[in-house]
Amino acid sequence: MESELAGAYDLEVQPFTPRGVTLRLGPRVYDLTHRALVMGILNRTRDSFFSPAATFDLDAFLTRAETLVAEGADLLDVGGVKAGPGEFVSLEEELDRVVPAVSALRRRFDVPISVDTWRAEVARASFAEGAILGNDISGFADPDYLAVAAAAGASVVATHIRLAPRVADPTPVYDDVVEVVREFLLERREDALRAGLHPDQIVLDAGLDLGKTAAQSLTLLRASARLAAEGPLLLSASNKTFLGVMFSLGVLERREVSLAAASLGVIGGCRILRVHDVRGTVRVRDLLARLSEGA
Repeated sequence: MESELAGAYDLEVQPFTPRGVTLRLGPRVYDLTHRALVMGILNRTRDSFFSPAATFDLDAFLTRAETLVAEGADLLDVGGVKAGPGEFVSLEEELDRVVPAVSALRRRFDVPISVDTWRAEVARASFAEGAILGNDISGFADPDYLAVAAAAGASVVATHIRLAPRVADPTPVYDDVVEVVREFLLERREDALRAGLHPDQIVLDAGLDLGKTAAQSLTLLRASARLAAEGPLLLSASNKTFLGVMFSLGVLERREVSLAAASLGVIGGCRILRVHDVRGTVRVRDLLARLSEGA
């Protein structure tokens, strides 16, 4: 693994050249040229890799949401099923977990809401309750997903995954991981455009840890500028496995390396940071925005 990681460092990190980058989330349009958005993670799952079941109870979920908003979250991402292998969650159960949570957030906070689901029916119900971003880690595997988003006027996140959510993929192989991911994301963006979404409603995500080894995820992080040149780029690196592998850290020991990954991502052009530590990430984001604007 050390030799594989060493190979990932051979890629030179290219800074992103700021230019007009905009993102539409419902009625709001954000200028992301210099300033990234911080997305706070809210999971209603019992088996999340990070603090399992800590926010499964709706009251605990809303208390956590209040904290994230107070810490400066620009948007909130609600999920009811973990990405990796775990307990089976039916469509009905996911609806029960996610939709009331979205509705409760919409009533309490004036913050855009993202729904972390690959099921079109969950997205449809969540959009009806006020969510305005569909964060789909499957790469739009559900054939109805994009039509549902377009009909609701919602934006979407196109994420690269090699196999599928919930499916173990311990030994993925790529000829060129950056080019494979780039081509996949461009294809999904074209699918979204054909479905009626506008360019500023489509976010791209390299899918770190989703069918990637630690070295492959690191390579993609270091190549963020290449992917960000294709459209608004989301970074989901917070407390991820690849950071633990790189530094031999348990899942609750990755705060500082997660902030470092966020910094590298912003420099490389990532403009949405999906994180657990909102307060720390906001501070990092604000510093880098001031440096970018000053330059």
